[in-house]
Formats: sequence, C-alpha cells, structure tokens
Amino acid sequence: MATNGMNQLRDGGTNLQAELEDTVKSDQIYVAPQWKLIWWKFRKHRLALISVGVLFLLYTTAIFCEFVAPYNPETFNTRFTLAPPTSIRFFDESGTFRGPFIYGITRARDPVTLRPTFVDDPEVIYPIRLFISGTPYKLWGIFDSDIHLFGIDVPHEEAGVFLLGADRLGRDLFSRIVYGARISLSLGLVGVFLSLFLGVVLGGISGYYGGVADNLIQRTIEFVRSIPAIPLWMALSAALPPNWPVIWVYFGITVILSLIGWTGLARVVRGRFLALREEDFVLAARLVGSSEMRIILRHMVPSFLSYIIATLTLAVPGMILAETGLSFIGLGLRAPAISWGVLLQEAQNLRSVALAPWVMLPGAAVVMSILAFNFLGDGLRDAADPYAR
Repeated sequence: MATNGMNQLRDGGTNLQAELEDTVKSDQIYVAPQWKLIWWKFRKHRLALISVGVLFLLYTTAIFCEFVAPYNPETFNTRFTLAPPTSIRFFDESGTFRGPFIYGITRARDPVTLRPTFVDDPEVIYPIRLFISGTPYKLWGIFDSDIHLFGIDVPHEEAGVFLLGADRLGRDLFSRIVYGARISLSLGLVGVFLSLFLGVVLGGISGYYGGVADNLIQRTIEFVRSIPAIPLWMALSAALPPNWPVIWVYFGITVILSLIGWTGLARVVRGRFLALREEDFVLAARLVGSSEMRIILRHMVPSFLSYIIATLTLAVPGMILAETGLSFIGLGLRAPAISWGVLLQEAQNLRSVALAPWVMLPGAAVVMSILAFNFLGDGLRDAADPYAR
C-alpha cells in the first residue's frame, strides 16, 4: 500500500511538472515574435531539416570545389578510360586492417567482346590520405595551393582514386561533378534573385497602383506565359553568340531564365498587394505621412515575406532543371564549361552508357539537389503560417 501511494505521488508530480511545462510553452507562444514561431514550426519538419544539411553540404562542396576534388577536372589519362568506381578497402586479403586504401588497377581486354576491363592488383596498395599535396590550383582564382581533401601519394598518371569512375577520356567523374556543382547551384540562386527583384517590383507596381500600369504589366505577363517554355528557352539560348566566353554565356543563361521565371511571382505579389492596400495598417501608415515606397517596403512586403521565401525556395529547382536541360541538348553552357548539364551530355552517347552507366551519375546530383530544395520549400511553406494547425 505504501509503495503504491509513493508511485501515485511520483506520477502525480510528474504530471504536474508536464502541465507546468506545457503552460510555460503556451505562454511563450502568445508573446513570441513571428520569426520565432516560424522557427519552432519549421524544426518539426524533419525532412526540411535534413534538406538543410544536404544543401549546406552541396554548397560548401561547390564553394571549395578545388579543395574537395582530388584531381583537376580537365586532366585525362587514356589508361583509365571508362574506369569503374574505385573500391575503397580497409582490410587486405589476409584480413589485416590497413586503414582506407585502394588496390592498383591493371587494364585488360575481354578476349570475346574486346571490352576493356579493370582488375585489382592485390600486390599494389595505395593508402588514401587526408589533406594531401596534389595538383596545384587557385582557390576561387585567387589563392595558390596544392592541398586536396583526400587522395593518394602517387602521380595521377600511375593510379587514381575514382570514387564515381572515369569518363571516356579518363577524367575523374567525381572531380567533374564537384566542379559542376559550382555553376549549376549558383546559377539557380542568381536566377531566382533576379526573378525576385523583377517579380516583387513589377508585381508590386501592378497591385499597388493599378490602372494603366496594371494592364500593361498583366498583358506582358500573359504574353510571356502563353509562349511554350522549352521553345522559348531554345530560341533565346540559340541567340547567344557562339564565340562568347564561358562566363558571358553563364550570365546570359541566367538572365534568360530570370526573364522567363519572374511572371509567376509577380502574379502572386500583385494579388497580395490588391488585398493589403485596403487594410487598416496601410491606411494608418498613409495618415501618418509615410511615403508610398516606405509603405510598400516596410509594411506590405514584410507581411508576406515568409511566403515569398517559400516560393523562391521552390523556384530554385526549376532554374537548375532549366540550365541542365539546355546544356544537355547543347543550347546552354558548353565545354570547356563544367556543369551538371554539360556532364550529362555524355549520356547521349549510347556506347558510353552501355559500357559505363556511371556517366549518368551527374543526374543523381541534380535529383538530390532538387529533392532537397523541394523538401525545404515544403517546410518553409508550412512554417510560414505558424498559427495553422
């Protein structure tokens, strides 16, 4: 009896503590600012949190691609043409632990199909080391260095670590994908920010002022949206001079995608401005003498800024896919530029795909980044309205 009484007393104390914690949390919700409510709701979306980690890893890799890539993406070696992904081992054939290492590779040829094959040579062992000296490079085109994240202490002409295999010229595919991330991922962000500027400015003018400006902007939007997207991309991309440098083509493709992608956001912003311009807080700002620009930037836009952020997050995958598609069909970036779309041009060669299916792995990088952006956008969209249940 005494034991049961003690257990009941303990349970009652635990329940009371839980009720007190719930009461404190509910009181915090009533006084918490908007950004804190959004964060509390966003962190409950597990896929969105995982996506933040994935995107952080991708963009960190893109920023430091010279350091992360073990080899120069243009360095080729005909000895390793279409070499398969290298197997990283920790134990040798005798079962002795040696740390991460790879075996030497011997190239042979199938006597029946004449297909090149690569056989591990257990007699030759190359330890994999971190922060190893290798091919010299310029980080961001400024700082000279030769330190790479990982590699083997052997010249690339003799052996190499091909984490994702090699292409038909013997170039390391992992290094090329890492370098391609810088262009493919940055182009999506730059294009989205240009679309943000055009969409907010033109959509805000259309919704706030109305009249002739509204009619002109809306007719322009309808005209742009009535043109099929793919033929329009192809026509504008083909209009770029073929002798332009790679960096000019990069910005040209970015501007093209932005000029096409701003219309959807402008429609959303216009609708929000039409609803907000009659609200009491806008009328109060007018009565105290606030300028129209201050009313728009300090009162109206921040009221639905979270929705804009979520919309832009979901628009980045569209920009990445557009660049990848244009480069894949040869109307976007071209070699020697390195982007995921340029790398996927190897998949047009059926012989390469049949002999080395790993040449399609840049497509896996595209899929992973797009899924991460979509999950992040879903999380931000749900968190944008923290009072919804």
